[in-house]
Amino acid sequence: MRNILILLIAMSTLGCSTKTEKWVFVLAGQSNMAGRGVVEPQDTITTEGIYTLNEDMQLELAKDPLHFYEPKLKGIGPGYPFAKELKKNIPNSVEIVLVPTALGASSISQWLGDSLHRGVHLYSNFKTRLDSTKKLGDLKAILWLQGESDANPRDLPNYKMRLEELFQRFRKDAGNDQLPILVGEVGTYSEPESRNQDWKTLNGIINEVANADSNTYVISSKGLASNSDHIHYNAASQRTLGKRFASKYLNEVYQKQ
Repeated sequence: MRNILILLIAMSTLGCSTKTEKWVFVLAGQSNMAGRGVVEPQDTITTEGIYTLNEDMQLELAKDPLHFYEPKLKGIGPGYPFAKELKKNIPNSVEIVLVPTALGASSISQWLGDSLHRGVHLYSNFKTRLDSTKKLGDLKAILWLQGESDANPRDLPNYKMRLEELFQRFRKDAGNDQLPILVGEVGTYSEPESRNQDWKTLNGIINEVANADSNTYVISSKGLASNSDHIHYNAASQRTLGKRFASKYLNEVYQKQ
């Protein structure tokens, strides 16, 4: 008992704490959030204090690929790079939990309609995993990266309304009407040029939504590069994007709390 007391006093003197807290972040959207970058050895090294909620709803140390819904399409996304960058800049006592929910090629209307998409009911799955965060720790934010499926003349006119509706639903189901939502832009490298213009239009809508909502924050895609498909961020850009998500959270949310 005396040795334990001495240890606790020493840790207190050093500014350490024996108490840990978990910060939870839900990762949602379509394929660029799920990740299509080629996983390299550096992406598969776990980091102490960073966890993910796996397919069996159990916590395990996080590493890429995080998303498991599409086994043949798994790759690196921004989630794990986000967590690694964040962990460097927050108290050591804080553990991070990532909750993957993204499905490739999912449109925003499919999320709103809880469509069965690639074997998963999009919103029901999201809601189940969102509800689990109440037992996992403190839900800090939702990271959203989606839009390629909606960047077309048919869906663009309704995208603003649909995005606002979805974010309202996220916050209502989270029980926090001020929950931060971090929104990544789609890439600006799309081909052909007509599609590229649609993607730029969609990014404009994303920024318009964020400008009208003090708890929504946009992460720029400027300068990021794609795989050869001109649709998905490559591995290096996913790592950069993850760091941008972390910087946005640290500077716009964490520092202002």
